[in-house]
Amino acid sequence: SLDKAARLLLEGQVVGIPTETVYGLAADAFNPQAVEKIFRAKGRPQDNPLIVHISDIRQLELVAERVPKAALKLAAAFWPGPLTMIMKKSQNIPDIVSAGLDTVGIRMPLHKTAREIISKSRPLAAPSANTSGKPSPTEAMHVFEDMHGKIPLIIDGGACSVGVESTVVDMTGEIPRVLRPGAVTEEMIAEVLGAAETDEATKKGLAKGQTARSPGMKYRHYAPKAPV
Repeated sequence: SLDKAARLLLEGQVVGIPTETVYGLAADAFNPQAVEKIFRAKGRPQDNPLIVHISDIRQLELVAERVPKAALKLAAAFWPGPLTMIMKKSQNIPDIVSAGLDTVGIRMPLHKTAREIISKSRPLAAPSANTSGKPSPTEAMHVFEDMHGKIPLIIDGGACSVGVESTVVDMTGEIPRVLRPGAVTEEMIAEVLGAAETDEATKKGLAKGQTARSPGMKYRHYAPKAPV
């Protein structure tokens, strides 16, 4: 199954894959035509950046132009795991992945199956494997409900152990800044690096005309279709 997933990804297809946070809708991060299929399957606006997933710390140099020392410290503490770090992107990352920004979010998932698929293919761009705005999938059947007929393969890796999207922290400034809260908290980051802060937009939303530097900042998330 993993070989089939890797083959489809290298052919420019989209595959549903498990991670410890939520299930991802993965495509070759270096192939803009493949990444475009993610947006089509999700109904996701293209001004919303995607996260690039790697399987090995050595792949950082393929996706980031410059890796700050602080990022390597956080990687040693929390990778593989539910932490995404934003860095200056390399020339390998097409604009469709970064929503035209000069930065990209990078993560090494804890889920062994996800890392095996990446190691058999290439770094993968992957948002959550749901229709945009709906709750994120934490089991393969959730992905099937939203993506049946839209993608050629879903890998069932069991229930997600974390169950909420990764923390996103911007590493391009002097102080690491949390742009999306998750399992790795501001306090945990500060404990490793001595300081961290959380962007006000995580509480108040983006100001009018402000560009989203991370997924989860601009559009509504976690919206069940049910009367409340």
